[in-house]
Amino acid sequence: MSDDEPTTGGSASGGSAGTSSLGASTGTSTRTSTSTSSTGTDAGTGGDVAAADVVSAPRRPWWHWRQLTRGRLRPALAAALVGALLGGTGVAWRTETGPFAGERACWGAFDEDDVADLFHGKRDVETAEIPVTTSRIGSEGPSGRCQLTSPRGARVTARLHQLDVRFGGAGDTWADEYLSARMTPLGGGVLGMVSDTRAWLAIPEGCVGRPGEDQGPLVVDMETGWTVHDDEVDTDERARLARAVVKLANDYMRDKGCTRALADPSDRLSAPARFLDERKDAVCGIEGLRLHGGRKPDGYRRPLVTRGAAPVRTCDRDVVFGHPSLRLMTVADPRLAALYKDLSFDGGRRRVTAVGDTREYSRGQGFLRDDMGLYQAECQTGEVTFLVRADDGDQAADIRALLPRYVAAEAERVGCGPLRLRMPA
Repeated sequence: MSDDEPTTGGSASGGSAGTSSLGASTGTSTRTSTSTSSTGTDAGTGGDVAAADVVSAPRRPWWHWRQLTRGRLRPALAAALVGALLGGTGVAWRTETGPFAGERACWGAFDEDDVADLFHGKRDVETAEIPVTTSRIGSEGPSGRCQLTSPRGARVTARLHQLDVRFGGAGDTWADEYLSARMTPLGGGVLGMVSDTRAWLAIPEGCVGRPGEDQGPLVVDMETGWTVHDDEVDTDERARLARAVVKLANDYMRDKGCTRALADPSDRLSAPARFLDERKDAVCGIEGLRLHGGRKPDGYRRPLVTRGAAPVRTCDRDVVFGHPSLRLMTVADPRLAALYKDLSFDGGRRRVTAVGDTREYSRGQGFLRDDMGLYQAECQTGEVTFLVRADDGDQAADIRALLPRYVAAEAERVGCGPLRLRMPA
């Protein structure tokens, strides 16, 4: 039996705080894992699985937490009990090892086979969970975290959380990773995307209600470690994450009393993005888009561009440590565009306006900085965000040259045009 394990998995928020072993190793694999951990904020509820692998298990005392907490209330009650035993200090983590037996992982969403699917048949996987709760202070929405860990080092982290619009701009790690050009839309009318290392899915508003005007959507996301930015996407790993993130979302929706269940999207995913060979008059494959001075793009820094009918179209160039040196992105779904609404009012005196704007009427708002240009427009479908962002101020001339032509081309593509920008002096 091989001890190698693939780098697959995901991260969704929520779960009952603690760790437990999920079973004995039974599968084989040929790929070595190098995934790392991540943090999150949401948890969910659990269920029961038959303890077929447990032989002559000793009977637990009546006060054991598993005896006191059964069914879908178990994660919340277990967290409360452990918190009380530890003096109520912050988030309580229980630590327990043993066979998978009656356990379900990640707030009750995953049974033993689901976990084995993520780890290529391996079943000696431990889980650590923080239950899904809602903060009574502020309006952050429900949150929770679940982490699955293999003895061979592979980790999958899942979170349930509301996207924070306060950090939706240039420095937002979530957007860097989960809206990257490597991500493929889940399709089927679902707001979500997936790659072989990341997956996210917005809980349908028909189930949990529409977020406030200045709030981001409630999402389940998953990650398996380092963000990879080459164009070789493992489609089998991608399918595993797609199935898993849908299972997490369906379990949360079922717990909320929703009757709708999302279908497995793994068979309808688009082909992964591939590096583009650019012409100097078609940066990111967009006709008429040129760098400052009309110079030819660097052939060693070819971009990846999102494929498929995605809620976000991203062009990432020269990605280093998960951060692109230059990103051109159109956020066409208003639920995600909310991430950039506050940021669109930034920029000080260097405001970007649209041709035809008056004091009484404006198509939107935006700004120009040395490291970023952004415009958020009011379109027929709602707010749409267009941005060009660099990792430093050395590409200020390119940003100034790209932004108006990029917005004009993309506005036509998404049905928001014609839209022509006036740039500040």
